[in-house]
Amino acid sequence: MEIKTAEFVTSMADYGKFPGKGLPQIAVAGKSNVGKSTLINCLCRRNKLARTSATPGKTRLLNVFLLNGEFHLVDLPGYGFAKVDKKEKFRWGQMMQDYFAKADELRHVLCLVDIRHEPTEDDKMMNRFLRDSAIPFSVIATKADKISRGARSKYLAPICRALSVQPWEILCFSGEDGTGREELVALIDKVLHEEKPD
Repeated sequence: MEIKTAEFVTSMADYGKFPGKGLPQIAVAGKSNVGKSTLINCLCRRNKLARTSATPGKTRLLNVFLLNGEFHLVDLPGYGFAKVDKKEKFRWGQMMQDYFAKADELRHVLCLVDIRHEPTEDDKMMNRFLRDSAIPFSVIATKADKISRGARSKYLAPICRALSVQPWEILCFSGEDGTGREELVALIDKVLHEEKPD
C-alpha cells in the first residue's frame, strides 16, 4: 500500500457524525509534543496536513483525516500537558473516553512515545486502558533520528518495561528523516486487511 491521497475532514470536540463516517479508523495517541502531527504529515507526505507546533497542547480536538478514500486517521488530543488547568484536562479525558466508547470503526491505535524519554504515567495509563479495553495498539517510538541506530536498543529497554512490550514490537520512527515510514505504512495496510473481530 502507498498513501496516495490525504485530506482533512473535520475537527470535533465530541465524537459524532462526520462526512464518510463508517470507514475503518486508525487513531494516533500520545502526550503533547510527542510528534503526532509530524508523523501524520510524514506518513501522508504532506508538510502542512496536520498542524505542527513547538507549543505542546496544540491538538485539543479530535482531528479526522481521510487517507486514500479508504480509511480515517484520527488524531487524538495530546495528553499530559502540565500548563493546562484541571478542568481542561478533565474535558480532554472525557473526549478521549467518549471517542473510545463510541468509535465502532476503530481498528488500531498508534501509541506514540518519545524514544529519548521513559514513558510517563499518562503513557502507562493509556497503555493500561487499551489493554483493559482489548483495543489493538502498536507502540511507535518517535524522534528516532535523535538517537543513533546502535544506541536505540538501550533507549527502548525502559519503554518495553513500562509498557509491557517487546523490543521487536516497537516501531522506531522519525518524521525528520523518514525512519520507519515504510514499516508504518505496512503496519496500517496489515491492520486494514485483517478480519475485524466481532
